[in-house]
Amino acid sequence: MKSVLIVGGGFAGCAAAHQLSLIGGWDITLVEKAPLLGGGVKTHWHGGHPFTYGPRHFLTPDERLFDYLNKIVPMRKCPEHEFLTYVEPDQQFYNFPIHKDDIPRMPDREQIEIELSQVTGAINARNLEEYWIGSVGQSLYRKFVDGYTRKMWEVDDCKEIDDFAWSPKGVALKEGTRACWDEAISAYPIAPNGYDDYFDIATADANVLLGTTIEQFDLENRRVFMKGDWHSYDLIVSTVSPDVIMDNAHGELPFKGRDFLKIILPVEFAFPENVYFVYDTSNEIFTRMVEYKKFTRHKSDSTFIGLEIPSKSNRLYPVPIKKHIAHAERYFADMPEGIISMGRAGSYKYIDIDDIIDQAMVMAEQVKAGGLDHPVPMHGDWLRSVREEIEGPALDMAANG
Repeated sequence: MKSVLIVGGGFAGCAAAHQLSLIGGWDITLVEKAPLLGGGVKTHWHGGHPFTYGPRHFLTPDERLFDYLNKIVPMRKCPEHEFLTYVEPDQQFYNFPIHKDDIPRMPDREQIEIELSQVTGAINARNLEEYWIGSVGQSLYRKFVDGYTRKMWEVDDCKEIDDFAWSPKGVALKEGTRACWDEAISAYPIAPNGYDDYFDIATADANVLLGTTIEQFDLENRRVFMKGDWHSYDLIVSTVSPDVIMDNAHGELPFKGRDFLKIILPVEFAFPENVYFVYDTSNEIFTRMVEYKKFTRHKSDSTFIGLEIPSKSNRLYPVPIKKHIAHAERYFADMPEGIISMGRAGSYKYIDIDDIIDQAMVMAEQVKAGGLDHPVPMHGDWLRSVREEIEGPALDMAANG
């Protein structure tokens, strides 16, 4: 039996362990420096309310991926899921994605209609600003995207954002239902502990070492130093940033982080019915508020609001700028045979739970077939219809966090 080391016990590490156990033939060791599995998807409790650090709803256009997770952790579909965006200059809340029926309420509606009649399309867009202006015009871009994106990614100009999964069709104004997604599946675990059971089930066949730090990596020889000794493996699957396992050989990769404020309010619900997220495009320091009861269906006379603030205190979001992507590619190019790098941090790509499961499935099948042609499974193959139409262009306004 061959041996594999999985570095990191977040969703990606657990998914990798599960898929490798399903194909069989692997002695699996998973190392996690935290005292628990699940990373940012782990359920915590505050004021009697369950929550995760950032909303972790499961979003996918792929029924196959939903079925996989639903069999392990029963899920509730959330087709009613709506977002609101607060636009300070208008002193109004509008739906996001931008809804055609909200335009008559906008004070500059006549200018917006003129711009919509003159849009040139986004097929030749070179950056986020050109993409949105080419799709919906200057006014709607300024209302919904510009300030929020600069705050979210801590950039001075949205022209800096030049790498994301956009659709050449551009962004269409939404019509009809105000639910965020018409075709994609939005879902959340039914159990109060969220995804936690998945982490235990997925790693049931693995030797899990919690609270364990890998002190040194020798990737060329597929070995690591931990617990006072060197340990060798036939395969290493890393879900942490590639600069970490390669001793910053090409310098530190930039990430954006989040601080998370927990607020308990003395009302059963704070947001309107079906509204899960409220975004803020103003100069206030926070980007998003999430009412977690809308996901969890927790029963309480109070409600829990999570408020997110861009921060440098942690490394959560790979930065979607081409020069940083090229920086990560230098690491991938230097990875020796037998090293796999996956997950959001490991791929240096802003991907979500459905992508991670898909990536783990592809990884296991390729390992079974004899190996990968690139250290990042599905490298260059990240287009998802949901991300093309909503997540990529919005760059987090519809993302899982």
